[in-house]
Amino acid sequence: MPKNTNIKSILIIGSGPIIIGQACEFDYSGSQAIRSLKEEGIEVTLINSNPATIMTDPSLADNVYLKPLTTKSIIEILQMHPNIDAVLPTMGGQTALNLCIEADDKGIWEDFNVELIGVDIDAINITEDREQFRKLMIEIGVGQAPSTTATSFLKGKEIAQEYGFPLVIRPSFTLGGYGASIVYDKNDFDELLSRGLEASPIHEVIIDKALLGWKEYELELLRDSNDNVVIICTIENMDPMGIHTGDSITVAPAMTLSDTTFQKMRDMAIHMMRSIGDFAGGCNVQFAVSPDEKEDIIAIEINPRVSRSSALASKATGYPIAKIAAKLAIGYNLDELNNQITKTTSALFEPTLDYVIVKIPRWNFDKFEGSNRTLGLQMKSVGEVMGIGRSFQEALHKATQSLEIKRNGLGADGKGEKNYDLIIEKLKNPSWDRVFVIYDAIQMGIPLSRIHEITKIDMWFLKQYEELLALENEISSKTLESLSYELLLEAKQKGFADRQIAHMLGCLESEVKAKRTELDINRVYKLVDTCAAEFGAQTPYYYSTFENKMITSNGSYADNESVVTTNKKIIVLGSGPNRIGQGIEFDYCCVHGVLAAKEAGYETIMINCNPETVSTDFDTADKLYFEPVFWEHIYDIIEHEKPEGVIVQLGGQTALKLAEKLAKWGVKIIGTSFEALDLAEDRKRFSELLVELDIPFPKYGTATTADEASAIADDLDFPILVRPSYVLGGQGMKIVINKEELEKHVVDLLRKIPNNVLLLDHYLDGAIEAEADAICDGEDVYIIGIMEHIEPCGVHSGDSNATLPPFNLGEFVMQQIKDHTKKIALALKTKGLINIQFAVKDDTVFIIEANPRASRTVPFIAKAYQEPYVNYATKVMLGDKKVKDFNFNPQLEGFAIKQPVFSFNKFPNVDKKLGPEMKSTGESILFIDSLKDDQFYELYSRRKMYLSK
Repeated sequence: MPKNTNIKSILIIGSGPIIIGQACEFDYSGSQAIRSLKEEGIEVTLINSNPATIMTDPSLADNVYLKPLTTKSIIEILQMHPNIDAVLPTMGGQTALNLCIEADDKGIWEDFNVELIGVDIDAINITEDREQFRKLMIEIGVGQAPSTTATSFLKGKEIAQEYGFPLVIRPSFTLGGYGASIVYDKNDFDELLSRGLEASPIHEVIIDKALLGWKEYELELLRDSNDNVVIICTIENMDPMGIHTGDSITVAPAMTLSDTTFQKMRDMAIHMMRSIGDFAGGCNVQFAVSPDEKEDIIAIEINPRVSRSSALASKATGYPIAKIAAKLAIGYNLDELNNQITKTTSALFEPTLDYVIVKIPRWNFDKFEGSNRTLGLQMKSVGEVMGIGRSFQEALHKATQSLEIKRNGLGADGKGEKNYDLIIEKLKNPSWDRVFVIYDAIQMGIPLSRIHEITKIDMWFLKQYEELLALENEISSKTLESLSYELLLEAKQKGFADRQIAHMLGCLESEVKAKRTELDINRVYKLVDTCAAEFGAQTPYYYSTFENKMITSNGSYADNESVVTTNKKIIVLGSGPNRIGQGIEFDYCCVHGVLAAKEAGYETIMINCNPETVSTDFDTADKLYFEPVFWEHIYDIIEHEKPEGVIVQLGGQTALKLAEKLAKWGVKIIGTSFEALDLAEDRKRFSELLVELDIPFPKYGTATTADEASAIADDLDFPILVRPSYVLGGQGMKIVINKEELEKHVVDLLRKIPNNVLLLDHYLDGAIEAEADAICDGEDVYIIGIMEHIEPCGVHSGDSNATLPPFNLGEFVMQQIKDHTKKIALALKTKGLINIQFAVKDDTVFIIEANPRASRTVPFIAKAYQEPYVNYATKVMLGDKKVKDFNFNPQLEGFAIKQPVFSFNKFPNVDKKLGPEMKSTGESILFIDSLKDDQFYELYSRRKMYLSK
C-alpha cells in the first residue's frame, strides 16, 4: 500500500531532557524520522524541550516548539496548527508515549481530530501494564516467568511469601528499569517493595520468580500495515538476566544461540508483535533463555516504539530503523521502500552481518558519591560505546578502547586488579568494570568454571577471554626484535592496541607502530553494508580491521574498501560516549561542524564510536569511520585519508585531549592552535597572560603534593576551590574550608589522577557567576551570548540555571565582561569558539577560566537566538569566512533559561547538594517574557538551597 495521502501534517513528540535511561538515542531517531517525513512532502511540527539536540534544530522540522512536554503545550500547538492530521509518539522514548496516553485520556486527540500513527494506545497499555501483558502472553502461548501483580503493600507481602527469594519487583509504566530490583534477602523486601509501588505512576508492581542465570536476548523488529515483519537485528547480552539491558555488555549478532532456538524466538517475537495491536512501526522484544540443553524461552517485555536498542541495531546493521519506521507509519509497505545502504535492494530484506558488534555502557559513579555501584535491574549508565570488528575479540577490544576511562583495552596496561578477594567480590556483585575484572580473574588463575559459576556468563565468552590472555602471555615472552609477523598480525586481528603490545614487550608504542609499518601490517577499512557484501553498498560507513594478505598473480594485498579521493578533506573528531559533563551538546556541535565544512567545499570525515548519536548516522558526513576516538585509530585514518587538518574544538574534552599528540605528529589542527589550547589549561601561564592584559582573577596557586597545597593555603585564605587540571564537568572539584579538608581532598585527588597538577583558587564567596561564548577569527570578536547564573558562584556552570541575557548585571559589569572576553579571545589567537567564565563581586569581574573550544552553552544560545553559531564558527576555523562576513541578527523576546535536569532518582542514597562538580545529566530550555514570571521567581528564591562545599 502506498502512503496515506490524507496525512499532510504530523506532530512528533520528542523525549525532553536527557536522563539516565533515556539519552540521545531519541535525538538520533527523532532527527531521522523528521527527515524521513519531510522527504515525503509532509509538514512536520516538533515539540521537545531539549535545546542541546540536533532534533530541535530549526533546519529540521518545519515548526519547532521548545516547550515543556505537557498536555497544555500540546493543546497550544494544536490550536496554532489546526491542520495537524496525525501524531507520531514512538520517536521520543517513554516520555513521548506517556504524554501521548495522557493526551488520549483527556480526549485531546479526538477534540482536534488528530490520528495516532506508528503505534496504537491499546498496544502501549498492554505492553506497559505488566499484568495485562502477562495475561496476553499466556493466552497466545508465550512462556512467562511465574509472576503476580500487587497494587498494595499487603498483597506484595503475600506474593513474596508464596514465591520465596530471590524474586524480582518491576513497577508498571516506568523507564530504564526505574524502581525495579532483585530481592535476595527478605530483610530488604519491605523497603524495595515500597520503592517499586511509589515508582509506578499507577502504584502497581509485578513480582516475578527471579530467572537468575538465564541468558538474555533482544530482537529488533519492523512491521508494515500489510503485516510484513522483518527482524533487523538479534542482540545477545553477555551478562545473564538480572542486569538491565542498558547496563549490559551486548553483542550482535547473537553468539551462543542454537539455530532451532533462534527460529523459535523469531516466530515468538513476530507472534507477540502481531498480538499487541494492529500498527505499523518498530518494536523491541526481550527474551530470557534457560542456560541448559532445553533452551526454554520466556518473554520478558515488548516495547512498541524505537528504543535504545534500535539505535544500536541501526548502527550495528546500517539499517536506519527510525527512518523506515516513520515511512511505515504513514502507510508505506516494506517492499515499496529501498534499503538505504545498498539503494538497490528492498527494505524487506533482513540485514546480514559479516562482522561483530560489542556495546559497552559508560558509567559516572564518581559523580554520585555514596551511590550503590552494583548493577541490577535499574539502569545506571549515562552513555555507551560500540566497537565493530571481524571477531568478538577485536570488537570487544575496540569497545574497551572507546570508553575513555584510562584503559588501553583488556589487560596489558598494568592497571588490572590483583586482589583476589576484590575480584571475587566484583564477580559476585556485578560492577561497572566487570568487563576488565573477568580478564583479571583469568590472569590470576581462577578457573573458567568458577568464573562461570559465579557470573553465569556463557562459557563461550569466557573462552574468548582466555584465548586473549594466552596470546598476551605468548607475546610477553618475546622481544620487539623476536616478535614474528604472524604473532603481531594475530594480536592486531584480535584487537590489541599498539600500546598494549608495547606494554607486553617493554618498549614504546611508537616502536610497535614502526615495526607494524616495516612488516606491512596495516589497518584496512571495510564497509558496513547490511548484506555481508552480497550487494554493492552506496554509503560510506566504515570500520577497521586487519586481514591476512591475499596472494594473486599481481602480488599480495589486503582488501581496503575505503577509497581515498583527491578532494580536500577535513576530519571532525567526535566526543565519544556520553557522560556527565560531556553530553549531546558536543554531538550537536560536531554535526554542525561537518555540515559547515561541506558547505565550505570540503569532503567531511567523521570519527566517533557513540551509537546513540546523529554524528554517527551514515549520511551525516561524506565518510563515517565508526572507530574509537583513540590515538592509534585516529592516526591510522589520518595516514590513510591525508586530510587538510583535524577539527578538535567541537568534540569536548575527548577531542581536545588528542590535540597535543596531533600537533606533535605534525597534523594540522584546524582553528585555534594546540599552543593556545594548552595555554588556557596551564593555570600559571594563563594567569601571567591575565596580568599582562590587566584582567583580575582570584588568587591562586598550583600544587603537586599535599605539602605544597598546605603551604599555598597559608597565602590564599579559605575557602579554597581545589581542582585537577585538564578535566571536564568539574571532575574532582571541591570547595574546602580548612587544612584538614584540604589535605584529605588533595591526597584523594592525587590517588585517583596521579601526576596531576592541582589548581587552588581563593573561592569568591557570594559572588555572582556569569559566562560568555564568542566567535573570534584572530582579528575580530563577536560575543554570541552572555549568561548570568541564578545559582551563586560555586555551583558548577553545568548545574546552574543560566539566564540569557543577564537579568541583574549593571552596564559597568557588562562592559567589563565584553572587554575581558575580547581581550582574552584575541590574546589566545582564538580561531573559532571560546567560552569564558566569570565571577562578579563588588562590581569587579574576575576570570574563573577560559576554554577556547565549543562549550555546553553554544547549542542553547543558538536555539535561543535562532542563529547557527557553530556553522559560522566552523567557517571561521577553516579560514573560509571572517567574523565581519556574517550578518548577526539574534532574535529573542524576553529571556531564555537553560535549566539543568538531574537523575538522582537512580541513586536514592546520594547527597543531592550541588557544588563545583557537575551532576546534571541533561537540560531543558525555558522561555519567559519577563522576570515577573512565576517560574523565574521560584528558581531565584531557591538559588542558595543546593550549595554544598
